[in-house]
Formats: sequence, structure tokens, C-alpha cells
Amino acid sequence: MLGVVTLQAQVAEQETVITESSIPAEDLYIDDIVRKRLIVDNRVLPYDHVREADIAWQTKIWRIVDTREKTNLVFRYPEKPFFSIIRELAENGDIALFKDEKFSEILSPEELDNILFSVDTSTYFDYDEYVEKVKVVKNEINWEDIKRYRLKEVWFFDEESSRMKVRILGIAPEKDEYDDLTGELKYSLPLFYIYYPEARQYLGKYRVFNEFNDVAPMAWSDLFESRFFTSYIYKKSNVNDLTLKMMYEGYDRAGIDRLLESDKIKQELFNFEHDLWSY
Repeated sequence: MLGVVTLQAQVAEQETVITESSIPAEDLYIDDIVRKRLIVDNRVLPYDHVREADIAWQTKIWRIVDTREKTNLVFRYPEKPFFSIIRELAENGDIALFKDEKFSEILSPEELDNILFSVDTSTYFDYDEYVEKVKVVKNEINWEDIKRYRLKEVWFFDEESSRMKVRILGIAPEKDEYDDLTGELKYSLPLFYIYYPEARQYLGKYRVFNEFNDVAPMAWSDLFESRFFTSYIYKKSNVNDLTLKMMYEGYDRAGIDRLLESDKIKQELFNFEHDLWSY
């Protein structure tokens, strides 16, 4: 009887043995120790509810995030640059892209295609048919050309929690346009705007590269809401809707004065909550 039980146990053990051939190929060959799923399975918590009556003060701030700065190099991570993530979400239909910063007009698929691709034509001679032909080339926008992002955010004081809070409203990739003849920079314009409150649940499933610890990445939603980026302010709510560049231009020290005014606005935001209390 004991021999029969032992034989059955050995058979059961053999049946449960997992061999390499039984492992799916996507799990057998991975560039890591284990497949990382924590970020992919991450659920972004909804914002705390805020009543209109609890907002005692608020102002809108517009920022520029320059991806060439050391802190912001994660936006240019070659394996998954931030622009590629936005584009992927838009092409999958997960998020809408807007023409303006007030989120009033949604880009159509045709308009988005015109933004993401450019068409060039060139002539060549076909020696088989002895005729000159025109070749049409469709060029895809290069993520490396996106050097800056615009952020539109709202700073407000919540009376219920007695705290100053900030929420990002929109993000826009900015592209430089150059003169074809001289190669000089003509202007920089945003390609489109994404509505961040809609996109944050999807950005929470994409990893941000962590140069200090590969096993402890953060999600893109964490990066934005924890303010792990550097930026400078180029506009604040004002009656004439002017940017700092419009306010300070036409003289030698204009650039310096814009930076000083940007730092002044940052300091005002920092001091506002502190000045509400007495010690």
C-alpha cells in the first residue's frame, strides 16, 4: 500500500514540473530578471474633490519644460520618449488632442496626420522609361525635434484643507520652425494640447526612467504631480493676456528681465501660503 502511494506522488510531481519549453516565448526571453508589471497594472487615484466654495484664491500659470536640461532628460529617453507616448495614446483613441490651450477644438484624424507627417517631393530620371518622374516622400516627425513642452496649470488655495494646491490642465509639445534658406529659427509653436486630467490615468501606466535605481521607476503621472521636472514661467494670468516675452522686449536686458520676473512669480507662489499664517 505504501509503495502505491509513493508511486502516485512521484507521478503527480512529474506532472507539475514546468520545463522551459512550456514557458511562453514572451516570458522566456526578457531583458530583465522578471517582467515588470507594477507600473503597467498601476491605477491612478482620482483627484480629491474640491468644491467651488472652498477655492479662496487661484491663478493660472504657463511654463516651459526644456527637455535639454539635465533634470528633464527623461523626456528624451530614446527607448520611450514622452512624445512617442502622447502620440501612441492619441492614435489608439485613448485621449483627444486639441488645437488650442482652452481645449475648445479637437483635432480631426486628418489634421493630426498633417501635424505628424510632412510631404516632400523630388524629381528623378527613370532610365527604363526615359522620362522624368516625381517622387513623393512622407516624412514622420522626429521626437528629437521636440525640445520643449508647454504646461498650463492652476494654482489655488483650498480652504477645506488649508493648503495651496496645483493641478496641471494641459501639456503641449513645442516644435521649432527654421527658415529653409538661411537655417535661422523663425518661431516656435505648440503642435497640439492634451487635456491632462483625461490623460493622467493613461500616463500612470508608462514608466519614467530612473537613473538611480532601475527597479524603482515612477510613472509619468507621478513625475508631473510630484513636480520632478525643472521649468520656467513664461506667462501668468493678466488682463491683456500677455506673455513675459511680450512685456519685456525691444532692449538689451529684456532676456534677463524676463528671467527675473519668472523667478519673482515663483517666489510669490511660494510665499502666498506662508503669508496666510502668523507665528
